[in-house]
Amino acid sequence: MTEKKTGFRDRLAARENMLGTFIKTPGVQAIEVLGDVGLDFVVIDAEHAPWDRNAIDLALLAAKAAGIDALVRVESTATILTALDCGATGVMVPHVSTAKIAQEVVDACRYRPGRRGFTNSSRAGRYGRLGLTAHIEANDERTTIIAMLEDPEALDHIEDIVAVDGIDAFFLGRGDLTVALGESATDAAPVKAAIARFVSAVTAAKKPLCAFVNSSAEIPALRALGINTFIISSEQGLLRLAASTELTKFKAI
Repeated sequence: MTEKKTGFRDRLAARENMLGTFIKTPGVQAIEVLGDVGLDFVVIDAEHAPWDRNAIDLALLAAKAAGIDALVRVESTATILTALDCGATGVMVPHVSTAKIAQEVVDACRYRPGRRGFTNSSRAGRYGRLGLTAHIEANDERTTIIAMLEDPEALDHIEDIVAVDGIDAFFLGRGDLTVALGESATDAAPVKAAIARFVSAVTAAKKPLCAFVNSSAEIPALRALGINTFIISSEQGLLRLAASTELTKFKAI
């Protein structure tokens, strides 16, 4: 077995097998528990769940205390700075459907080259402990950028999107893609064809791929596509599964 690299961004680039989950409920305890369990990372879902800036800040503090990497799925490029200043390992950005949007994402995440607004007074700058240059270098080195491919429009621009320098990995948003294509299942033929086109382009660009799964049973088929990083369910989904399993056992006694 190869030795794991310490940084999440390095591990992603090295195609290490990693497993994380979405965090839907604003709070800290679930993140602490999952860090103690040994998951590789969590993704704070600020796109679809009721996370405000203060809750994100506390959640990232909990992740730091629990020793687990934490990304934030942001609503848009406008909310990237909040996540990074609070100390996120990186961001997942939805609906990256053109190269222009991909470049805007990179610019919002990086200082050099980029246009990330500067402060070293936040957690990301260790509250001023890091000087200007040290803060810029450390954050540009560690910040992980994952672009979500989930729109039919992206199919027309995929070669240009994957060519944008600075995107670390791509996430296959099969759910949104299924809805946008007017289908009712992620294994519908048009969805599978779209995913195959995305996979082909990302693979040709030698970039890592990530995907969501409802359960580990879905992983082997996706791993065959070259995917190594998985987000399994969410803390709510895992809670529901555990509770339902125990309830079924109880009723059988």
